[in-house]
Amino acid sequence: MVSRHAHDFLAAFQDSVEHRPECTAVWWPAGGGAYSRMNYGELGALGEEYTRALWNAGLRRGMRACVLVPPGPELGALFFALVRIGVVPVLIDPGIAKTALRACIAESAPEAFIGVPLAHAARVVLGWGRSSVRVAITVGRRWFWGGPTLKSLCDQVGEEPPEFHPDPDALAGIAFTSGSTGPPKGVEFRGHHLGAQMRLAGQVFPVPSGMVGMSTFPPFSLAGPALGLSMVVPDMDPVHPAEADPATLVTEIDRFGVGGLFGSPALLDRLSRYCVTNDIELSSLSVVTSAGASLDPRIAERMRKCLPPDALLFSGYGATECLPVSVIESRDLLGEVRVASENGAGTCVGVPLPDNDVRIIRVDDGPIAEWSDDLLVPQGDIGEITVAGPSVSERYHDRPDATALHKIRDGERIVHRVGDLGWLDEHGRLWFCGRKSQRVRTAWGDLNTEQIEPIANTVRGVRRSALVGVGPAGQQQPVVCVETERGVRQSGRNRIAAEVLRLVADRGVRTVLFHPKFPVDVRHNAKIGRERLARWASRRAR
Repeated sequence: MVSRHAHDFLAAFQDSVEHRPECTAVWWPAGGGAYSRMNYGELGALGEEYTRALWNAGLRRGMRACVLVPPGPELGALFFALVRIGVVPVLIDPGIAKTALRACIAESAPEAFIGVPLAHAARVVLGWGRSSVRVAITVGRRWFWGGPTLKSLCDQVGEEPPEFHPDPDALAGIAFTSGSTGPPKGVEFRGHHLGAQMRLAGQVFPVPSGMVGMSTFPPFSLAGPALGLSMVVPDMDPVHPAEADPATLVTEIDRFGVGGLFGSPALLDRLSRYCVTNDIELSSLSVVTSAGASLDPRIAERMRKCLPPDALLFSGYGATECLPVSVIESRDLLGEVRVASENGAGTCVGVPLPDNDVRIIRVDDGPIAEWSDDLLVPQGDIGEITVAGPSVSERYHDRPDATALHKIRDGERIVHRVGDLGWLDEHGRLWFCGRKSQRVRTAWGDLNTEQIEPIANTVRGVRRSALVGVGPAGQQQPVVCVETERGVRQSGRNRIAAEVLRLVADRGVRTVLFHPKFPVDVRHNAKIGRERLARWASRRAR
């Protein structure tokens, strides 16, 4: 059915199906604390069954299919079936708001919609994809809409799809992220981009085939079968993964002997606090990877207390458009760079991977059509981070405005403007200083979030802090917002405010405001909603 010259991740999955068919591919919740299990042989067979079903439903190469199915064997088998046919999966982050989700579907104009009953109910009631969807397939029980169920398609006898010969330059996927710093955009991936992502991840994360893995970020669960892992789907709300019950996670990690864990900094914060409080060591874990936001050294320090001494704790840096860019291990994060970070240097995110060409250019809020070395800032100066490399996507789907703002043509390759500010030190390490759009533009110069917040976070009683600007750009007044640890009283707040102001007074900060609970990106509960926090601070500062 599939040429062995398929995309790297598909070939890797096929290798596990053929050579380790009895190895567990996935465990997933079955209700009441029970779990179901499927091995690679069964998952491969399910993928073949779904391939025939989708082909006989009319899906063809080049069509786009919106997939709204939770993590589990159905999602994995559907994804690989779509790839085998050459259909372009449209994957939408479950944390995206319903209003934004409608815009994502309209923008991607999918010809097929494959989803669970609730997704189809919303599609019909809210009119998602009304002008483009021709094939609607329900994963589960169909209610009041038309179209076949996936089960009914599998029960039919139909023709075998032709052998698939993939084109590595063809469109292979569209991924909409939560848009925590702006409206969601559909990132286009070619086959070679996805293969490069897997190769780059394999260079830095030691996850051997057969390791039991757990991802608390639902889209990343698809990487498990491609990497040959035995994936555990945790029993949690996929829309709010960072709010997963830490006691349940600890039980699942111990029950399945999870060796590799992927989670946001907020999830690791929650998990590590529970484990430290209850004196729990997660003895099976050997690799923990954090992404979605920079890893606070305080979280890394606490998490290390819950891990075996030889376990690795990584913080990865990148964006949906270019994954991964760089990585730093917790021992390095907790070394000399922590001292520099807590003195205003920014957050070190490690040395860029060898295949990535990371360069720093002068800050410009407008589009840049063509690359020129005149864009570069001197080594050590802060500017906008750019990345060129094999995993860098070339454009956004049907968004020429966003493509123009974030992509630079450099000969035969595309340079991605990450939208983050940072600098490179003399050792080649990359330092993250904050989002370009979130810099505070004062009359005496710009202030960057990650050069102020790590300083404020050193004050006892500060759970997290956020730098925001009040007023018009160029005349903004910097305000440090603080969310305290539980139990901090008014006298403690007075002390915290005085200490924070003393530490950052030389940066021109004169105001500290206390917020009961920061607005955050619901997907990770990791990225602070600084735009919303700035509006709140503006009202308070009047």
